[in-house]
Amino acid sequence: MSDPDHSSSPLRVAVLVGSTREGRFAPVVTKWLTGLLGQRDDLRADVVDLAETPLPTVLPAFGQEPAPGTTEALALVTPRLAAADAFVFVTPEYNHSFPAALKNAIDWHNEQWHGKPIAFVSYGGLSGGLRAVEQLRLVMAELNATTIRNTVSFHNAYGAFTVDGRVDDPAVDTAAKAMLDQLTWWAHALRDAKSLRPYAA
Repeated sequence: MSDPDHSSSPLRVAVLVGSTREGRFAPVVTKWLTGLLGQRDDLRADVVDLAETPLPTVLPAFGQEPAPGTTEALALVTPRLAAADAFVFVTPEYNHSFPAALKNAIDWHNEQWHGKPIAFVSYGGLSGGLRAVEQLRLVMAELNATTIRNTVSFHNAYGAFTVDGRVDDPAVDTAAKAMLDQLTWWAHALRDAKSLRPYAA
């Protein structure tokens, strides 16, 4: 039986920050995004920054135990992904794709993605990180996640933000609202469905 208050409780959104490179721009984009999430009563954000919670880069062979320290590193990330109702990936574009640290975090997990929606906020130069997003859609489809159509992309990202981290372009606010509204709809629909019947991967 489903919880009668389940549909009205805030959704837990894990914001997965994919960039770990030195001098990265990701904190600026993430701060802007969490500011928007903080304005909504229906969403609760948990920022999972892979620069602050790095994961091992060598996965164990099938059936083998992970290397020492792996369990402790995963304990800082895995439960938070498992608890999330939805995700927003914050990613730049490296060489027409997404960062290795983000792929590594994805590959360390499996059922944590199942039956959950994912939105994307990307940034970069002329392409705004959109090629990274298109590749992520393919990867996450393999992991039984639902990627939503609407995205927010920052083209020439360094010029898109003011010195205090604001974005003055009204079109960005419109795009972000549409993206979060879509994410919320899918998260409610999928969470409600899983409360009645376990997801079959």
